[in-house]
Amino acid sequence: MIDKRTAPVAWSTLMYELEDAQEHLMNLCKEMNCNSEYSDIEFQIDIAHIYSHLNRAWNGRNATEKQSDDEVLWRQWSQFPTDIEPL
Repeated sequence: MIDKRTAPVAWSTLMYELEDAQEHLMNLCKEMNCNSEYSDIEFQIDIAHIYSHLNRAWNGRNATEKQSDDEVLWRQWSQFPTDIEPL
């Protein structure tokens, strides 16, 4: 797990992903509650976006400072994790 004190840039990237996922999830809940015409397609897009943030947080949880800024890894880390089981 990234250590806030020894890897502040990687920590910041991890926190960004989690906080952005939280923000988008809150917006999704508001939109679904307020918009009676919210569609399945919109839901799919919004959920996929939230998953991408959560996936990057999980897959990058052990990132080094250098890795946290790697575009190839960013795309790989956006994929659903293979090392976690849904509960």
